Amino acid sequence: MSHQEIIDLTHELIASVVSSNWKTYTRLCANDLTAFEPEAEGYLIEGMPFHKHYFDLANDSPYSGVTTTLSSPHVRIMGDVAVIAYIRVSQRSDASGNSTTSTSRESRVWHRMDGAWKHVHFHRS
Repeated sequence: MSHQEIIDLTHELIASVVSSNWKTYTRLCANDLTAFEPEAEGYLIEGMPFHKHYFDLANDSPYSGVTTTLSSPHVRIMGDVAVIAYIRVSQRSDASGNSTTSTSRESRVWHRMDGAWKHVHFHRS
């Protein structure tokens, strides 16, 4: 597994969020995924139901229609575990055509299980 493969998997994961593609998201994520993210207000989230809520919103999702750039990705592979850290740059346009840009700092943990990489934890702030 190369660093680029982890970056590519992370791009695919983010694309599944932006397009509300639950099938791809669940293929890439472990069922017991854990997360710290702003929407959870500091609480550790365990499992997929919390995330499913946002996919069910489809076009009303806060992530839909966003252009995403992963800036300065740094990957560390440790056997069957890989960690990627990066700045996520998100660009949005409102109904009036006004564009806004926001950033978040993210780290994601991937674990190779049964020959496939699964996303097992992330922290977004």
